[in-house]
Amino acid sequence: MVDKVEKIWFDGELVPWDAAQVHVLTHTLHYGLGVFEGIRCYQLSDGGSAVFRLDEHVRRFFDSARICTLPMPFTQEQIVAGCLETVRANKLGECYLRPLAFVGSGAMGLGARNNPTRVAIVAWKWGAYLGDEGLEHGIRAKVSSYARAGVNSLMAKGKIVGHYVNSILAKREVLAAGYDEAILLDSQGYVCEASGENIFVVRDGRVATAPMGSSILGGITRDTTLRLLRDMGVPVDERTIARDELYIADEIFMVGTAAEVTPVREVDDRPVGSGKRGPISAQLQERYFGAVRGDHVPEESWLTRV
Repeated sequence: MVDKVEKIWFDGELVPWDAAQVHVLTHTLHYGLGVFEGIRCYQLSDGGSAVFRLDEHVRRFFDSARICTLPMPFTQEQIVAGCLETVRANKLGECYLRPLAFVGSGAMGLGARNNPTRVAIVAWKWGAYLGDEGLEHGIRAKVSSYARAGVNSLMAKGKIVGHYVNSILAKREVLAAGYDEAILLDSQGYVCEASGENIFVVRDGRVATAPMGSSILGGITRDTTLRLLRDMGVPVDERTIARDELYIADEIFMVGTAAEVTPVREVDDRPVGSGKRGPISAQLQERYFGAVRGDHVPEESWLTRV
């Protein structure tokens, strides 16, 4: 359950939590056309706070809107400022930020091109998405019976509201079967991504992840991970990955803003490597959490102080 905070940024103004309401005929509630982001603000080692890779997240927010022809009533600079304003207004040292742009009420039907675009930014406290134990010991994953749509069926590079029905179905399927996370294959049967994370596979000290040209979301944490791995001297291949490569991997880990860097200890009832967090996953976690907290961050621009 999301802990209630004082203020939500809604259409350019900070309003009380309970005042951020929409009508039942809000178009996106019916048809799913909207875009969103997931961003984290971390407490830094020096006692301050900073939002991690805020500019890149907001750029993708606007890219997603362009992809699905959603007009944006604010500039990128205004959304960046709105994110920081929301964190400050709620006096949060660490939090998760959710910018959301959606089609408001007005006309119904699929077109509705003249309905207004509404924009909200919500902040709340959110710990490890897949659990603290998962971060340390790894999670159990299962390949879902649901596949990711092809690259010309849904626009995979947009973080679009309605796309997540696919992820929800996959997630609920594996949770009901007793697993922690779903792995989805693409329309050709290759490993694509998890329900909300990008996937990395380690074999003989070399890391592989699905290429950007496939049906994956271009994750900000994926990009961070590629940079950190290369700084660590670990060779990385962006290539197609067959399902059975998961079964013979030395390590597997999932990355995302919510999940951060989470090892996978088991896939389809097969232990991954030794069945616990591996050395590359552990070193990457150390580098990642050091970066988000301001220790040895590869690019100072990745931290936007609150």
